[in-house]
Formats: sequence, C-alpha cells, structure tokens
Amino acid sequence: MVKKIQLICLALLIPVLGMAQTKLLEKVERKGNELIIPYAKYQLDNGLTLIIHEDHSDPIVHVDVTYHVGSAREELSKSGFAHFFEHMMFQGSDNVADEEHFKFVTEAGGTLNGTTNRDRTNYFETLPKNQLATGLWLEADRMGFLLDAVTQKKFEVQRATVKNERGQSYDNRPYGLAYEARSKNLYPYGHPYSWMTIGYIEDLNRVDVGDLKNFFLRWYGPNNATLSVGGDVDPEEVIELVEKYFGSIPRGPEVEDMPTMMPTIEEDRYVSFEDKYIRMPQLYMVWPAPPSYTKESYALDALAEIIGQGNNSILYQNLVKTRKALFAYSYNSTSELAGEFTFIARPFPGNSLADMETAIRAAIEQFEETGVSDDALQRYKSQYESGTISSLSSVSGKVSQLAAYNTFTGNPNFLKDEYEWVMSLTKEDIMAAYEKYIKGKSSLTLSYVPKGQLDKVAKPDNYTIDKSNSVYQKTDYSGLTYNKPVDNFDRSQKPAPGENPALQVPEYWTAKLKNGLEIIGVENNELPMVNMLVTIDGGHLLSANDPEKAGIASMTFGLMGQGTERYTAEQFSSELDKLGSNISVGAGTESTTVFFQSMTKNLDPTLELLEEVMYKPAFNQEDFDRVKKQRLENIKNQNTQPGTIASKVYNRLLYGDGHIRSIPSSGTKETVENIELDDVKAFYNTYFSPSVARVVIVGAITKKEALAAFKPTLEKWEPKEVEIPELKFANNIDQTKIYLVDVPGSAQAQLRVGYLTDLAYSPTGEYYKRNLMNYPLGGAFNSRINLNLREDKGYTYGARSYFSGSYYPGAFTVSTGVKIDVTDSALAEIIKELDDYATNGVTEDELAFMKSSMGQRDARAYETAFQKAGFLGNILKYDLDKDFVDQQQAIMRSVTAQELGALAKEYLPTDKMNILVVGDKKAIKDKLARLGYPIIELNAEGTEVLSNPDLKEGED
Repeated sequence: MVKKIQLICLALLIPVLGMAQTKLLEKVERKGNELIIPYAKYQLDNGLTLIIHEDHSDPIVHVDVTYHVGSAREELSKSGFAHFFEHMMFQGSDNVADEEHFKFVTEAGGTLNGTTNRDRTNYFETLPKNQLATGLWLEADRMGFLLDAVTQKKFEVQRATVKNERGQSYDNRPYGLAYEARSKNLYPYGHPYSWMTIGYIEDLNRVDVGDLKNFFLRWYGPNNATLSVGGDVDPEEVIELVEKYFGSIPRGPEVEDMPTMMPTIEEDRYVSFEDKYIRMPQLYMVWPAPPSYTKESYALDALAEIIGQGNNSILYQNLVKTRKALFAYSYNSTSELAGEFTFIARPFPGNSLADMETAIRAAIEQFEETGVSDDALQRYKSQYESGTISSLSSVSGKVSQLAAYNTFTGNPNFLKDEYEWVMSLTKEDIMAAYEKYIKGKSSLTLSYVPKGQLDKVAKPDNYTIDKSNSVYQKTDYSGLTYNKPVDNFDRSQKPAPGENPALQVPEYWTAKLKNGLEIIGVENNELPMVNMLVTIDGGHLLSANDPEKAGIASMTFGLMGQGTERYTAEQFSSELDKLGSNISVGAGTESTTVFFQSMTKNLDPTLELLEEVMYKPAFNQEDFDRVKKQRLENIKNQNTQPGTIASKVYNRLLYGDGHIRSIPSSGTKETVENIELDDVKAFYNTYFSPSVARVVIVGAITKKEALAAFKPTLEKWEPKEVEIPELKFANNIDQTKIYLVDVPGSAQAQLRVGYLTDLAYSPTGEYYKRNLMNYPLGGAFNSRINLNLREDKGYTYGARSYFSGSYYPGAFTVSTGVKIDVTDSALAEIIKELDDYATNGVTEDELAFMKSSMGQRDARAYETAFQKAGFLGNILKYDLDKDFVDQQQAIMRSVTAQELGALAKEYLPTDKMNILVVGDKKAIKDKLARLGYPIIELNAEGTEVLSNPDLKEGED
C-alpha cells in the first residue's frame, strides 16, 4: 500500500526554501513494486496547485497546466468558446510576441500543444531539462498577462482557423457529425454536454473579443489550475521557479465543481442524420451512464468489453463473424458530469440498420442469460493492468495523468484507488451496473445514413429537441476585472537556458542467430514489460511480382491474427487477453511487422503464442472470406473521403500508372477480387522469411535473458530465398499542371503539391541536409508555409512540407486542407513561398532557429520503448554507424545558409511539380484557371476524365 509521507492541513503554513507562500500538502513515494506515480503536491497562496514528479531516466522535463474549464462551462448559444480560447492562448501575451510561444519551445528542442474537452483545457510542453525555466515562464505569462495582447485581428484569424478545424475534422469527414447528432439528442436542451467542444459555426460567428476576455477572467485564474511538472528535475528548483513566475498572479474568481447531470430518457428515442460524405449507413445506440472515476463506470467498461470488444465478444460472434456487419462494437465513455454507454454497427450490404438494432438488443439479452465468465473477467483485468503500465512509459503520460486525477478527484494518487477498484471487480459488480443502467432502460438510437436515404433508418424519428424547457445554468460574468501581477524582476527577459544535456543515445547490444536473423536490443527497466518488433522487408512492394493481386500482403499478414492450427481466433484472443499481452501482424508499403508486447512476468506463455502466430497460421476459408468481404467494402467506402482520395491519386501522379507504389497497399476492387485463399498461403510460404528480417527487443530484460527467452522461438523460423522486386523510379514531369478531382459539395479542398525526387534515405548525406533545408519552410509549426496559410490568412487548420525516402527515392510534398472558397489563393501562396525560398534561400535567423531546435530535440528522442525500437530498427535496416547521431549533429552545426539555399534552389522546382486539388469543381475550377496552369480533370481513381463523355480514349 502507498504510505502518504506527509499530509499537511491546508491552514498550516510550511516554509519551503524560505518561501512562506508555498504549502506542502502531501508526498507519495513508491514502496516496492506498487503501481503508482510518485509525486509531491504543493499549493501557492493564490490557489495554484503544483505537482512535482521526479524521473531521472531521460534528460527531459514535461510541464502541464490544466485548467478546470472546458466546453461544459460555456454559455448557451456561444458554444466552442473553450476550444477557441485554447487557440488564442498561443497568440502571444505581454512578454511573448505573436507565434513566439511555438517558436521558443521548438527552438529549445521541445514539443508543445494544447487540448480541450468537455471538462478541462490543458497546455503542455516537453523540453530538454535545461529549458525548464523557459516552459514555466511561457505558461505563467499567458496565465497572468494575456488580455492586452489579444487583438481583433488575432481573434478573427483564430476564429477562421477553428472553423477550418471544424470543417476538416467534422463537417467534411465521413461520419464526422455523428457525435454532435448524438449529443444534442441525448442531453436536454441547454445541458453543457449537448454541444460538441468544437462548437457550432453560428455560435463562433456571434462571439466577440469582449466575450473572450470575460471567459478568460472568469475561468483562467491560478486557483482553477493544476501545474504539473515532471522529469529530470530538482524539486527545489521547480518550486523556486514556480514561485518566481506564478506566485504573483492574482487569484481569480472562485470556481465550484459542477453537479453531475446524467440525462433521463423516458422512452426509446429514434433520430436520424443524413451525411453526404458516406455511402454506407451506420447505427448508434446510446444509454446514459455514470460519470468518470466512479466504481460503476469501471464495471460498465468491463461490460462493454464482454458484449462488444474483441473476437470473444457477443457482437463480434453474432454480427462480424457471420458477415452481417462490417464492424460492431460497444464502449463506455465517461466525463465529469455524465457517461455514455454506446453501441456502433455498420451493416454489410443486404443487412439494414433495423437488423443491427435487433442484433444489438439480442446481444444484450444474451449477455443477461450467459452473465460474466471467469475468463471474461480475467481478460478485462489483465488488459487493464497491461494498458495502465504501458501508459506510464513517458514522463508526459505520467504528468498528464497526475494532472487529470488532481483536477477531477482532488487526489493525484487516484491511480491507486482506480487500480484497486478494477482488480477487485466481481461478476456481481458488473451485473449490478448492467441492471442499473442498461437492462430495461430507454436509449437513444441514431440512424446515420447517406444523403437522400432516409428510407434506410432503423425506425422513423420520434423525438424532437424541446427548446422551451432549457436546463442551462447561466454564468455571472459581471464585475470581472483584469489585475496584472506586480513583480520585482523583469518578466520580459526570457530565461537563459542551462547547459545542454548530454545526448543519451541508447546503449544497445546485437546478436545473430544461426538462421541469419539479426537482433538488436536495449535493456530498459523503467516498466516491467518486454517489447519485440520484427520487420520483414517487402510488404506491399512484393506485389510488383504479380500486380493483378495487389493487396495480398496486407490480406495475408492480416489473416495471421485470425487463428492458428491450435487455436481459433477467439481462443487465441482469449489467451492473449488473459496474459495482458499483445501480438499483431501487419503489412505496410515496404515491410511487414510483427509486434510483440508482454509483461515480464508473462513472457514465456506469450512467446508460446508468438510461435503459433508466426509458424502455424490457420488460414481458414471462413476467415479468408470474411476478411476479403470486409476489404472490398472498405475499398468502396474510400472514395467518399477527400483525404483518402488525395493520398491515392497523389501516389498515382508521383509513380505513374502501373507502378506498384501507385496502387494502394489495401489493393483495388479488381485486384482484391482476384485473390484466393491458395494465393495467401503461397504468399506466406514464399515471403515470410528471416532472410529479409530484423528483430528489435526493448524492455526489462538483459541480453542474456533476452537470447535465452527469444532464441528458441526465433531460430525455428526457417530461412527462404526471397527475391524483392527491383523497382524503377522516374520523375517524368515536363511542366507543372493542376490535377483536379471533383468532390461535389465539399466545403474544403485537399491540396498536394510535389514531385518524386532522386534521393533515397541517408542519415548523414544529402537526404539529411534536404530535411534541414525544409525545416524552416514547412517542417515546424513556425515554418513559412504554416504561418502564412494558418496564422496569417486563416485558410487552414495546418499546412506542412516534407521530404520522404527509404531504400527507395521519396517525394517532396506540400500537404494541407483549405476552405473551398480560398483554394486558388492558398495554392498561390504555397507556390509563392516555394519560389521565394528557392530564390532567396534561408535567412540567418531561420538557420539559427533550425540548428537550435534540431540540435536539442534528440534529448527527447529515445524516451519510450517505441522510440528506442524505432531508433534501433533504423540502425539495422540501414546498417548505420553507432555514432551516426553524432555525425548528424556535426553536419547540422556546420551547415551554412548558403548550402541550404543551394539545396532549396535545386530541390524546389515549382515549374516541374504536380499540383493535386481534391474538392468541389464547380466552386473552384474557374478560379484555379486564373493561376495559369493547365488543368487536367481526374476521377477518384486518378484516371483522366474525358472532356467529351461521348468520345472514347484515343479518339479525336
């Protein structure tokens, strides 16, 4: 059990470092192998809560400020304000100029972001340890000195950016408005959860700067915030810096917790929504459930898994395995005021939404008859334990967890309670929660159907939102005043960083097995887990030997998880879940991966299951038929998604018709229909070989232990002669052209601008230098392209450019999604930025920014097991020198603006690039024509659309 070393009454003043205004509230330390996050909790006089977590395993720090305010605190008809405010908090403050928050953190080698949900907003940075003061100074400045820096222009630009985000993430995404439709019909009118965090466009249009300032003054005081700092820190230094930068910020208005507000549904509600971006209907059924951090919510989590998650669930067995539904699952989501127990099902053609509703209700009845088995309960607990341990792999994960627990429970150590609650769950607990919240209770059923297909709803609508009886509780915003802190130091001075931390490239070991398999590994004892990643060269590219069956790689290796000679898919899944382990196989464009994760205590039995997957896949006809049918339906559905269309067509433009890279790794309708089960078996027998594979092992295991454990399994892998096709890559662009794919009615356009280069990956060659060159152009938030299109113009939610490459030459690409009415303007700005960069090169300030940012970011590059695995995998894949990171640092330090300018001139040929535009032709074609480029119309497959439909190809 955790012993709280000190628990001090809030009224008792405890001096810390001689500063009388900081109180130590409690300190929690780990005893033995307890599953906790050690911390110390303090409070300042202004009400700010400070939580410090020490973790000296990597030279990084994480700073998180969580404000207990989300969309639930918004005013009726002024939705989206909390999220809008998240954007505004990055627009500068008294002592931090426009865009400098991003610039300072990125320049320091850090990463940053902010997120908003219904109940809280958080802002966070991960930085090299020497930049701790910078992170705290930045967060304190926007907490205490924001409002005078808020201008009408910034307000309007960020309002446009938020509208773009809504368009990109919700309005123009298939099924993107389902959550909004569910929320407004589940909760009564005026309930704080009845609108989405992103808000409504009409609400965003009606708010003004005054509303924003009042919102800040009411909710963003230090007494409504938790500041969490973790990593390679000295607690005394943290307290000193927090006192300096946050201590003088005045306390804000008092904030009381909101009462729980579970909705009540008297009778089953049926509502519908039409979406022009989908071709397949989908059903949602929702029951009101209890809020977060309650014992009943964890019981409902278990219930959701038993009924609708994994191969052993009732829904999978009754709907997915029988090929009635493309997918069907359930989950329990919780928030501070209420929860939602949800079922989702998408039927195969030939089955209706009414069929899905009947099947879901039958699954609920079946659960009541069969109850909770011992195996099901063990599976849930083991997966929870494993997932919880994995979530603590990074400092950011631990710090954000402490912040969330403190914000919503007042107890940063709530992980202990949560763990004990889950691990002590009984069958009776789960059944009691089922009977209280699901059995016989009314629900909301949403039929989400393609535009014009209301005849496909499960049942006719029987519910209309009653706006005459609002439950909204108005907030008093009167009498708010802006009181700036008064300091005895010059806050405008950015803190000087300490000495750069020494890079800690993982010390790795290597081995080679008798079958030729190379292994590289790192001992990492931070968590009691072992991870292995097997990478097998080839992947989708192997289909170049038989392109008429493209997609076979992902079909084959996807089937390896569908049962073995010894286990059915259900049995195998059950065995894995009971161990809290994970084994998955999947094929990408250039390789296939086998991922293995196990708690150290369960390593041996998990390895036995690994042997089953790798060497004894069942490849049953029934599984094959189901997976093939699912694949074909997914392919059909892809052509409703502008982003997917853009990626697919762009690859066809880059690589040319007939090239295997121009065909999606999932295949096409025609190629997948050509694949039979015997093809899958032959593909596995031909290409699944250690002769083209590499293994990475990372975890709480020594080299000796790893070889003793893994060698018997891996040496059973018999090598084969594998011939990976030789591929040709050529850039045949004679002039820049616009390729236009019509998506009628789309509110956004997807843009891709680029070409196929002639350079493959090289970590210390010209490929590396090209990426140094691109960083100020489009590789960072503060890059030219993103600042222009997002921050200056408000055209987009984000824009970037990048060079890709591997064994094979890659592409240069500019990628973004923009408002449909500014498509031509955005494209013109992209070309202008490319031309200017190619002509004038990088500035000295941009060069210094790039060197500072990329020179320090390696401090956070090897923290987690996945980061270490990726690093080690590249060492084997590309046969890199052990000191290649040092070589990169030397190149970066010595590179000049003239060198990067020469690379920009060579590799940014705007007269020979593909421009792809995916959007509403009617709205944009005439405007695009004014740019002066030839326009070629393509369909969603990338095939040219004939201007005269009566003519066939080749005719005049």
